[in-house]
Amino acid sequence: LGLPDMTMEDVDVIVEKLSGGEYPGAFILDYDKVGEVVPRLALAVSPERRAKLMTALPSEEELQSLVKKCTDCGVCTRDCPISLPIAEAMKAGALLDFSKFEALHDKCIGCGNYPNGTKEIYDITVEMLKRNYIVLASGCAAMDIAMYKDDEGKTLFERFPGRFARGNLINTGPCVSNAHIAGATIKVAAIFAGKKTSGNYEEIADYILTRVGAVGLAWGAYSQKAFAIGTGCNRLGIPVVIGPHGSKYRRVYLGRNYRKKDWKVFDARDGSVVDIEPAPEHLMITCQTKEEVLPMLAKLCIRPSDNNFGRAIKLSNYIELSEKYLGKMPDDWQVYVRSEGDLPIAMREKLLKQLEEVHGWKIDWEKKKIMEGPLRKPDVSFQPTNVPRLCKEVKK
Repeated sequence: LGLPDMTMEDVDVIVEKLSGGEYPGAFILDYDKVGEVVPRLALAVSPERRAKLMTALPSEEELQSLVKKCTDCGVCTRDCPISLPIAEAMKAGALLDFSKFEALHDKCIGCGNYPNGTKEIYDITVEMLKRNYIVLASGCAAMDIAMYKDDEGKTLFERFPGRFARGNLINTGPCVSNAHIAGATIKVAAIFAGKKTSGNYEEIADYILTRVGAVGLAWGAYSQKAFAIGTGCNRLGIPVVIGPHGSKYRRVYLGRNYRKKDWKVFDARDGSVVDIEPAPEHLMITCQTKEEVLPMLAKLCIRPSDNNFGRAIKLSNYIELSEKYLGKMPDDWQVYVRSEGDLPIAMREKLLKQLEEVHGWKIDWEKKKIMEGPLRKPDVSFQPTNVPRLCKEVKK
């Protein structure tokens, strides 16, 4: 192409020479450096492009003249799938007040089709990162998360590390890179359980369903592609929460926690059938609001193989998120308690009182020990499975 090789040049030098027009472009082999040069160069040339009127956006005067052509027929509001007040924004725009248009922009523009604008996906991500969840994002969700900055001008991708570790945020790339997110759960089964990855879908999905605390979120969902990605997660045993628009695809996989016969698994150690708590309760479910989805995400991370420490953390997040966003304790939190060790330390005494007074459990207050009430006792060597052939000895 005849472009100068600037692979070894400093990023500041590259941006300066390209933005100043010294070179029409550059050849850079360092992909990390390319990732830094591209956004900085875009920011550097933006003022010059704006000064030369090189933009597709109309000026305020042009926008006002377009809005004044509105005949106030109301067709725009009527045809909107969620009846956004577009007509009111048109009236305000004729008076050079575009604040209502700005509010509508976040609610209707973009592939994600979020129920209440792009800010919600950012808020959900912040809340989960603060609670040390590993968050992997792709496609429009990743881009929308990056649209918002804190008081220091940093996006979440700049504030949080990008490794596969607790409290990290990872941008995997475009929508189709969801394959890497699903692949991460497959690697857990391959590494920690020694599962073969070739021709072994059943065992891997069973391991993920019963032991890997992963949950997917398609906060829309806008397209059949997004819905299909969620269904692909279901096939691997990963529960998925979809937004209110997802109900239009007319398929969810709801668990019935009141049907005790549905909540049984084999113990692979001896083939015995064990009654378990509904974990995860649903494979695919819709939520209407951000306040509703956050506790649901925490709840669907619970697995029957959790040890005391893991279950206490998951219960703590489930209870706290429900109290923070729904203003009440979850109705079913006690179902996930197997012993006093499952209770978060900071709220243990309060929860023990509720178990005794509200749910009728027997508590030894001298030892602060649960004597009677749980469905089952915790067992660190418990090996839950839904596949009979994985049991070492199947009991009749």
